[in-house]
Amino acid sequence: MPKIVQIDVTGEIAWVRIDNPPVNATSTAVRAGLLQAVEQVQGCALAVLSCAGTTFVAGGDMSEFDAPPQEPHLPDVVAAIENSAVPFVALLHGTVLGGGFEIAMACAWRVARPDTRFGLPEVNLGLIPGAGGTQRAPRLLGWQAAFEMACLGQMKSAQELLDLGALDMVTEDLEAAVTQFKNRAKPRLSDQTIAPMTKDDETRFRDRALTFAKGRQAPLHNFDALTWASRPFAAAQPKERALHLQLRQSEESIALRHVFFAERAVTKPARLQDVPRGKIAQVAIVGGGLMGCGIAMACLMAGLSVTLIERDTEAADTAKRSVTSLLQGAVARGKISDAQLNSHLQVFRTADTYSLAAEADLAIEAVFEDLDIKRSVFENLAQTVRADTLLATNTSYLNPDEIFDGIPGPERCLGIHFFSPAHIMKLVEVVRASGTSDAALATAFTFASRLRKTPVLAGICDGFIGNRILAAYRRAAEYLLADGALPHQVDAAMRSFGMAMGPFEAQDQGGLQIAMANRRRQDATRDPDERYVDIADRICALGRLGKRTGAGWYAYPDGAKTGVRDPIVEDVIVSYARDAGLTRGSFTETDIQTQLLAAMANEGARIVEEGIAECAAVVDVVKCAGYGFPRWRGGPMHWADTVGHDAVTSALTTLEIASPGSWIRAGVFCHD
Repeated sequence: MPKIVQIDVTGEIAWVRIDNPPVNATSTAVRAGLLQAVEQVQGCALAVLSCAGTTFVAGGDMSEFDAPPQEPHLPDVVAAIENSAVPFVALLHGTVLGGGFEIAMACAWRVARPDTRFGLPEVNLGLIPGAGGTQRAPRLLGWQAAFEMACLGQMKSAQELLDLGALDMVTEDLEAAVTQFKNRAKPRLSDQTIAPMTKDDETRFRDRALTFAKGRQAPLHNFDALTWASRPFAAAQPKERALHLQLRQSEESIALRHVFFAERAVTKPARLQDVPRGKIAQVAIVGGGLMGCGIAMACLMAGLSVTLIERDTEAADTAKRSVTSLLQGAVARGKISDAQLNSHLQVFRTADTYSLAAEADLAIEAVFEDLDIKRSVFENLAQTVRADTLLATNTSYLNPDEIFDGIPGPERCLGIHFFSPAHIMKLVEVVRASGTSDAALATAFTFASRLRKTPVLAGICDGFIGNRILAAYRRAAEYLLADGALPHQVDAAMRSFGMAMGPFEAQDQGGLQIAMANRRRQDATRDPDERYVDIADRICALGRLGKRTGAGWYAYPDGAKTGVRDPIVEDVIVSYARDAGLTRGSFTETDIQTQLLAAMANEGARIVEEGIAECAAVVDVVKCAGYGFPRWRGGPMHWADTVGHDAVTSALTTLEIASPGSWIRAGVFCHD
């Protein structure tokens, strides 16, 4: 087994190479190896630091963050490299992130391949850099770029850093560039001074950090640390380190690290690790609406060939224009080039016949949420595609076993549930039907990962994981309306918690008819003991179906983007309470948050108990990746673990007292 840090001296040059797969993280062993390397290269004319594999150091080893820091500490390693009598040149490729960028900044010279990307992503983990990142970055990059990287988590390209003077060279042949740095001197960054931000810049940057934060503290901590860079390095860097270590124990960082590790675990289920996977090169999509076009866009951007099938020529042409428009939008945003646009269009076609799906490796249904329509789609596909073609339904609520009943080859049938807009939203629920093979599931996971999505494994129940919890959340929110709250109060409380939108704002965005259709579908099977509040039905009966109709839970006068309180809605709520013989009370922001979060966590715990999700981490990933739950809160299950069993039980007891017979309580709340 090769050493993690290898040293090879050739003539006057010492070659120091980190080999710590998969991303060369700065583990204790790497830090110790680097410190030893600094000692061993003394006497050479130049030391060259590089990394094996596909990337330079892409950050710290977060598995060590929960334990007390172990020596040697990264700031000491970075200082040793910077203060070495033998200057270091860093050969950079892949991603240079966090501690990796701090190491690179400590080197006398930096040479990068053209496609190298740089970042200080600690802000996304509730942290600040801890080895001089916020102190060296302003000296190297200037205030603007340092702010964007440290406070906003922005990545920078090699060309951008070259333009800023932060790189000495950009070249494909890194090693060939080394000799020109022999016998050259360069001042250390830590010895340089930088004028403080102007008052205008300080105000502008702080306001921007506050807007970006959306309730998080890390962007503001990073901004504060950056301002210290105008002080002597020896005084400011220890302050940065102390704050970094303090923030490791913050609830925000613990939650963000929980989601980070949860995503990596649940997207690679243990049961699928050694399962052979099929190849997906051609995809057929049936249905050219918003969802179907979004799926097509995601597939094309991943380099797949796509055939989109619609009911007639006119609908197919409309779908083609929609997908083309999405691709053109990607060009306008700089996501793809004109050449890539043309390349994607060459492998995209629309049709009004199933025959063009004959060679598809995967066929996805994305039509209206109606069992008979979906069954008809798969009957047609089964007569057209190969016997080994995967057949996937994008249903949000319907039972895939009923959709696929009688379709030949049940082992290839499964759910691949995208979230709208499908070309943007990261979450994909891979739904295991009763006959689905592990090979089909594994292939679907690989497909979703190729689309740069976050796939999770789900079993069959009404709404699977995400929508089932959403239904419980909305039901609890409507109980609050009946008992004394108003929509704007509930929404404001959940935004204050960190949600992207409150439950009623979100319904207005998506359309109230979706939830109404689900309620009607559930009427026949709803437990008669469950409390049913028909406030939403009364709102829909007024023709108020959301923002697109100009009114829903809120009014949208003159096409306003943001809804405003509407007396009509509040009268409907008060009238419902009067008709039901209820005495409306009041709720604090904390009351609202606790009751709704407890309802979500309880439903999540039931989903785990029933085997619909393999573990609580799956629930957290689903809600954070697909439903606007703040990552810095860790998901509903992590929230429940954080506040504790007693607090959750108390909240559920309150819910049960207000709505007897309406909540089936899960047995446990702490799963991982």
